[in-house]
Amino acid sequence: MTYAAKTLTNGGRELIAFRVGDQEFCVNIMSVREIRGWTPATPMPHAPSYMLGVINLRGAVLPIIDFSARLGMKPAEPTARHVIIVAQVGSQVVGLLVDAVSDILTVSQADIQPTPEIASEVERNFARGVLAIEGRMICLVELDTVFPYDEREAA
Repeated sequence: MTYAAKTLTNGGRELIAFRVGDQEFCVNIMSVREIRGWTPATPMPHAPSYMLGVINLRGAVLPIIDFSARLGMKPAEPTARHVIIVAQVGSQVVGLLVDAVSDILTVSQADIQPTPEIASEVERNFARGVLAIEGRMICLVELDTVFPYDEREAA
């Protein structure tokens, strides 16, 4: 695997799991700066369709990305129950709109299964593996692949 995750003394990795629609995803906990409640975003002209707009985060402009729409799924209809995961992606900080944060996982490399070959091209591009934990299937996502450098610059 080429992704970087926090490595614990026992060789485990910490990931943060969240829900988008009826699917679960997880990302490296080290890329997450904070989790906050939904705040309506100010739309930006000519922004990509998955960018909801920007919010003021303690004096900094934070672009808010609809994670569902970015993955090619049905766009979210934000409510007070949605959350924003503030994450570091490369040199930029972005807010990811998700339905809910569900768990903090400690996994080993052996827990991460390869993405199935029959997965859609979108899933293969973003997914770095699949975790089968406690009867749940959780897709491991590398944020740098979800938001390539040129798209982060556009945001």
